[in-house]
Amino acid sequence: MIKAYREIQSVLTEVQDLTSPHTWIRLIAPTMEEVERVHKETGLSLDFLRAALDKYERPRQEEEGNQALVLLSLPMQRSDLIYRTIPMGVVIGPQHVATVCLEETPLVRESSQRLRIHPGKRTRFFLLMLYWAAIQFIDGINQLNARAEALEVTLRRSQRNELMFQLMEIQKSLVYLSIALKSNQILMEELLRSCLKPPSGAERWNRPLRLYPEDEDLLEDAITENKQALSMAEVHSNILSSTMGAFASIVSNNLNMVMKFLAAVTIILAIPTMIGSFYGMNIALPLQDHPWAFPILMGVSALACAVAIWFLVRRRML
Repeated sequence: MIKAYREIQSVLTEVQDLTSPHTWIRLIAPTMEEVERVHKETGLSLDFLRAALDKYERPRQEEEGNQALVLLSLPMQRSDLIYRTIPMGVVIGPQHVATVCLEETPLVRESSQRLRIHPGKRTRFFLLMLYWAAIQFIDGINQLNARAEALEVTLRRSQRNELMFQLMEIQKSLVYLSIALKSNQILMEELLRSCLKPPSGAERWNRPLRLYPEDEDLLEDAITENKQALSMAEVHSNILSSTMGAFASIVSNNLNMVMKFLAAVTIILAIPTMIGSFYGMNIALPLQDHPWAFPILMGVSALACAVAIWFLVRRRML
């Protein structure tokens, strides 16, 4: 799918013409025919446009002539517990900016609806993408943490396998988000160190990515937010790992307590069974002709059980 936008009277407006300057072109799960059309009508590099179509691409930046490619990872929510990441490519040309993604993402959708994105300001355009990507990571991590805390409260009352599996899904999501955030962090630091700070002179203004003072502040803000998201993901992942280990120990301890109780009950019940077995033998036994034989045997059994219970309680087995 292809959508194009231009800023008309300070409003981002959808247009049909791809050749107009200062146009933002959105490619969402595009076919090869759509990619080639954008390449022919805008002159944007075909290799750059196809880079984000590989779901295993890692964040990076490239420059070729007067064009640049910035690949970053975005969080994608699959359910309340599951987050995954996909790559998004931002292709910056002399007159056009294109975003390429395998799926419709909240970041690009919100950018076209309410964020103050200006396709004519190419550097600021993709820096805002980096900034809002970090914000989306933070929102996703907060949502996962809230869900994990709710599951922990439920686990305190009932250690069901389904709840443990849900915590495992949350931890897996945090791992995916952490890996993506680390890759984005490396990309942004590289941009700050090299790509956006070329030597002074004509070379600075001939590159496709130009850094203005306010742009540098925006990139530093994006790096700060990304670091915060990465720190949150790592902290929550470690806490969740420790929590799952603690609950696993609690479940194991509860099982040991149940088995110890059952073993104690088995010992207690074995005493009257053993006495009854002795007096069930077909041989001469004491008190076998006594009229109070049965009550006496029951009393002896009860006394023996009481002694066994006292001993087990003293040993903290009951």
